[in-house]
Amino acid sequence: MNQLPWLARVFAYLSLLTVGGGMAAYPEMEDLTVRVHHWLTQDQLVHFYSLGQMAPGPNMNMVAAIGEHVAGITGALVVVLAFYLPTGVFALVIGRLWTKLANWPWRTSIQNGLAPTALGLMLAGLITFGKTAIRLGHTPIAFGVGINWIAVAMAVFVLVMMLRTKINPALLVLACGVIGVFTFRGS
Repeated sequence: MNQLPWLARVFAYLSLLTVGGGMAAYPEMEDLTVRVHHWLTQDQLVHFYSLGQMAPGPNMNMVAAIGEHVAGITGALVVVLAFYLPTGVFALVIGRLWTKLANWPWRTSIQNGLAPTALGLMLAGLITFGKTAIRLGHTPIAFGVGINWIAVAMAVFVLVMMLRTKINPALLVLACGVIGVFTFRGS
């Protein structure tokens, strides 16, 4: 079955959920790519997202890798167009309109309401991503629930470094990648 029309529909829809950033669309992306269409496993989606974090540019460029995985180079192109074109056009239109509404009394109220909404969407994505990420390469413990404590420690380390220092995030990605080579080999 030709997956290209489905890829276009799914990623055009997902693009409209990226309020506050790509992480906001992550829960729905997981549902559609893993459970509905079975294009990926949860682990594969986490790996693709992690690669997107590592690459320069927007972290959601990882959608190209999903498209390529499902339908080759053509799939990658379809997904990139479907994911970026709707929101690009929307941002252009809203940006022009927003400038014209500079003195509109409701503008500040809308902006103030959108900020916590975007935060909530990003947190939902972060939690969905985190539930899989901390289990990768885990050892089952009580009640069959497994947590990879090395992954948790790495995440906490990166969080602390980002909040307390001015270290370049690329160095943290590189360092954790090297640690991963030795720690998660064979997982």
